[in-house]
Amino acid sequence: MEPGDVVVIRDFDEVPEHLFRVAQVLVGGITGVALTGPLAGEYGEPERSMILRVLDPEEAGQGTSLSL
Repeated sequence: MEPGDVVVIRDFDEVPEHLFRVAQVLVGGITGVALTGPLAGEYGEPERSMILRVLDPEEAGQGTSLSL
């Protein structure tokens, strides 16, 4: 995983599974912006344990046109 990658973040609290673009990779997590869902456009710092998978570049597309 590296900056620019799009990952799938698992659901938590009342937030559904969503896409997230990675800005920075840290030891325990990542920083970046949610691309889909109710937090779209919001900055976040999810822990690595919340990442379900990294999307392939073709699969990620622009990141905003995908539905889960």
